[in-house]
Amino acid sequence: MTDTGIAVPTLEIDTLLVRRLIAGQFPQWAELPVRPVAVGGWDNRTFHLGEQMSVRLPSGPAYALQVEKEQRWLPQLAPLLPLPIPVPLAMGRPAEGYPWCWSVYGWLEGEIAAMDRIADPIRFAKQLADFLVALQRIDATGGPPPGRHNWFRGAPLSVYDGETRRAIAVLDGEIDTDLATAAWEAALASTWQVDPVWVHGDVAAGNLLVTDGELSAVIDFGSSGAGDPACDLAIAWTLLEAKGREAFRAALPLDAGTWARGRGWTLWKGLIVLAEHLHTDPLKAAESRRVIEAVMEDFQRFGG
Repeated sequence: MTDTGIAVPTLEIDTLLVRRLIAGQFPQWAELPVRPVAVGGWDNRTFHLGEQMSVRLPSGPAYALQVEKEQRWLPQLAPLLPLPIPVPLAMGRPAEGYPWCWSVYGWLEGEIAAMDRIADPIRFAKQLADFLVALQRIDATGGPPPGRHNWFRGAPLSVYDGETRRAIAVLDGEIDTDLATAAWEAALASTWQVDPVWVHGDVAAGNLLVTDGELSAVIDFGSSGAGDPACDLAIAWTLLEAKGREAFRAALPLDAGTWARGRGWTLWKGLIVLAEHLHTDPLKAAESRRVIEAVMEDFQRFGG
């Protein structure tokens, strides 16, 4: 269902569809092989196009909102950043029964970040912080404000207040709900008081690429926009461990209120995932518990 309540038919997004779309709209690439990537994602389906390109197709109407945004802004952001990001080479149009615009990108090499793939966690944390500092320094005038296109990344946390409190109520007896509530209310107590800055919106392990143990690229800017950078801090608790977290925090020129809101963004996601998967997916539940505990330990250490 879309947000308007209109049913959307299930789409079969496969190599045959991609071949037809490429042949019909970009015949210069029609002879190149098409194959799914190893980890194709859920929001978008991604395919190799030859050896040097990728094709990225939104899997639903909410994600389709991101295509023209990325086409417009990523070429402007890329030259100003210290690490490679996806740069669109072409934008496809609806065709062959596929209802949305889609993109062809240059391919970026690397493996999805994981602690056992990172040679030096402190160096990795500093590299990531340097990337975010550079991103935040780019003029965000005219950049897309938070909204449905990026699930309100960069907006005040209050947009998720009701959802968070419902999850805390569901988890009564499973976590320290008093401490979780205190950490959440501390996050709500401040807002971003200066001009909006560029945010990636989904700085997660799956969107960070590692080559030879080093951070080599940042991908998937579908949740990007201009707003409060606190949403980009969640990686401190979802991937980084204690020493890396300290290095990350030290390298970012952000105040205590922004870090409190960063904990809030992380707590919101951890709580809703744990509430949803508490009795259905032990692995997701365990990972969410780990993240929630790390956030609440940090809250106890640093306060609001």
